[in-house]
Amino acid sequence: MDLKHLSRGITEGRDRAGARSMFKAVGFTDADLSRPLIGVANTWIETMPCNFHLRRLSAKAKEGIRDAGGTPMEFNTIAISDGETMGTEGMRASLVSRELIADSIELVCRGQMFDAVVCIVGCDKTIPGAAMALARLNLPGLVLYGGTIAPGSYRGKDVTIQDVYEAIGANVAGKISDAELKELENVACPAAGACGGQYTANTMSTVMEMIGLSPMGFNSVPAMDPQKDEVSFDCGKIVMNVLKTGLRPRDILTREAFENAIASVAASGGSTNSVLHLLAIAREAGVNLEIDDFQRVSERTPLLADLKPSGRFVAADMHRAGGIGLLAKRLLQGKYLHASEKTVSGLAIGAEAEQAKETPGQEVIAPLDKPLKATGGLVILKGNLAPEGCVAKISGHERLEHRGPARVFDSEKDAMAAVTGKKIKAGDVVVIRNEGPKGGPGMPEMLSVTAAIVGEGLGETVALLTDGRFSGATHGLMAGHVSPEAALGGPIAAVRDGDMIRFDVRKRLLEVEVSNDVLKQRMAQWKPPQPRYPTGVFAKYGALVSSASQGAITRPR
Repeated sequence: MDLKHLSRGITEGRDRAGARSMFKAVGFTDADLSRPLIGVANTWIETMPCNFHLRRLSAKAKEGIRDAGGTPMEFNTIAISDGETMGTEGMRASLVSRELIADSIELVCRGQMFDAVVCIVGCDKTIPGAAMALARLNLPGLVLYGGTIAPGSYRGKDVTIQDVYEAIGANVAGKISDAELKELENVACPAAGACGGQYTANTMSTVMEMIGLSPMGFNSVPAMDPQKDEVSFDCGKIVMNVLKTGLRPRDILTREAFENAIASVAASGGSTNSVLHLLAIAREAGVNLEIDDFQRVSERTPLLADLKPSGRFVAADMHRAGGIGLLAKRLLQGKYLHASEKTVSGLAIGAEAEQAKETPGQEVIAPLDKPLKATGGLVILKGNLAPEGCVAKISGHERLEHRGPARVFDSEKDAMAAVTGKKIKAGDVVVIRNEGPKGGPGMPEMLSVTAAIVGEGLGETVALLTDGRFSGATHGLMAGHVSPEAALGGPIAAVRDGDMIRFDVRKRLLEVEVSNDVLKQRMAQWKPPQPRYPTGVFAKYGALVSSASQGAITRPR
């Protein structure tokens, strides 16, 4: 393969003298410009721990690229912190940022005619955003995750950001003091790195290794572990090898690779956001993946990893136990893995899994003959409230049935006020609508509300459903991504206070006990809500975004 298959068009020949002159202004030499140009898409930002350390990793990746004969050119894109914006108006920006991240990586790579690209990612939306860009470009490349944060230590116990959010609810309920909440706040996030449990960032990190876009074993190295510098350097060498062999993202992103990724989410108790992001990546890659596929794969895959938010351990513990490779090895041994799928390392996923080493005595990843649960945690519910489906995460601790009266809120803010005002009672079903991709806009996560419910001691007696999203830290009987959303005239828009709502997880059912005729009568009187943002990026997103059941990607109308 011509290693300068694209960059020749911007660096070679008499007519490109002007371009070369501008490259030389920033320090590139004729020798540099004679080599393949490799984009380094860095999602560094100074606003959060998840991406704060990525400049260091980017510098190491560039060293690896130069060592392997390429010329790296770093560029930055954006990131929005889910954890910091949770429960605020800023949370609407998070999912929107996924599209902007994908768009910006695509634009710079096309505009600068890079021959290959390394995407260095951290917080939740930067990971699928990078994968979506690679799928669109079909440019030789890979994804490197910046790594998980170390757990904090609070009174002798490991803690994560999930504990802080649940402590807010406990503080409201009078169970802990203001001083105790402040003490926890000060220690829960000890340094750089993404949220420590199997929340969305670590779930999508797992997905990237299992789908083949990240080298096996690289992502799970914690953020501040010295080994992270080494794997970043190695990524520079690997991307040059991918360029030489001509391996492209769409060679990797097959239907079977997506099933491997879903199996890894199910086996690790991963975030419901993975459904949204994998559907989006599949749409960009031209792979036929539907929401029902998550149910099918989850049903045949055991839950093996004992990770937070429902389990005992954090992602750094999993790395020490044997990493994502050990999880892949378990899936391979149980015949839950399509072993021949390609990865950026050049080895098939099965061959990568075979090389995994298990730390003696580890308790994080269960043996095949003693799974934590016989089936994976992802459950797709349907019914008259969610004709296109919705997503719940069932770790094995939750009740599988619930029937109760609806408490309906047209925004997360109103629901949070009711929870913290102690207006939600045992048995209630909290319904939060007009927070979907279009209605939000941006489909904000509901961790503030769900954590407050758990913190107040109502996690075992209250259920919740929403057309918005959940954080990977959410647990309890919670159904998100209800589709169609209220802003598109979905049945959730017709629910009224006091309507009886029934969850039946065994039957995969979510329904409101109201006749179809009554629902139709109510919807005949319904009017679409006015957009919260009539201009700007939110307005453009709301006009172009698809249903959550299609991955909430933006497409020209």
